[in-house]
Amino acid sequence: MGQVMENAFWGTFIGGAILIILQILFVMIGFFIVRAIGKNLINRGFTKLKEQKNMHPGRMQTLLKLSTNVFSYVLIFIFITIIIGIFGLDIAPLIAGAGIVGLAIGFGAQGLVSDVVTGFFILLEKQIDVEDYVTVAGVDGVVEEVGLRTTQVRGFDGTLHFIPNREISTVNNHSRGNMRAMIDMRISYNDNVDKAIQVLQSVCDTFAKEEPAMKEGPDVLGVQAFGQSDVVIRILGKTDNMEQWGVERKLRQACKEALEQNGIEIPYPHQVYIEKKQQA
Repeated sequence: MGQVMENAFWGTFIGGAILIILQILFVMIGFFIVRAIGKNLINRGFTKLKEQKNMHPGRMQTLLKLSTNVFSYVLIFIFITIIIGIFGLDIAPLIAGAGIVGLAIGFGAQGLVSDVVTGFFILLEKQIDVEDYVTVAGVDGVVEEVGLRTTQVRGFDGTLHFIPNREISTVNNHSRGNMRAMIDMRISYNDNVDKAIQVLQSVCDTFAKEEPAMKEGPDVLGVQAFGQSDVVIRILGKTDNMEQWGVERKLRQACKEALEQNGIEIPYPHQVYIEKKQQA
């Protein structure tokens, strides 16, 4: 009799375990299917929104990633809730217990709360968007993701910086409007300044017609400073966002070649050595 009851117990246990495993597998499969469908719908929704309202690409990427993250968090919470239900546990006491524990550790999680609040206002006020060139928390780079807890900035050396939002006290967004391209050309004191300005302005006029990234100028502002062995002439213009460095390199090369062709010297520092000889 005891053997029969033991066999029945193990049969029921194994059958229940198999059922639970099958239910978990079914829920996991459903989780991945729903997540894929949800992300696809979110992507389609933002694509249509961009076409209808002509949304800025960076702003769209910011909201798209944020919506995807929120959807994933909600889906994970639902998945965990269902798994707990499969094991026959009452979810209400667990939620109440989690609330008490959360209240207990809340005082130690003030940084997390500050991250979320700061991230919310960064998004609400549209301070930065994905693909913006910014300076935040002492880091220069291009924004890759703006979240409720952290902001990801890719530095120009390739490093990806994860910056807690609470550390973003000041935001310097270099991508709002056209960027400034500025170069200083140096000529010798022996050369004619008016002629050098005329040559450089001619280069700037030609450069503006041939360079599509130029939005304003470039123009020769005039003599900027006097160096130890040179006269500094400043050139200023405005370019498309993130194109200023390439424009400066091209313009600097064109100006150097034009000055050389017109016989205007680009000086370099000289040092004079005086040797004092003692008389015999």
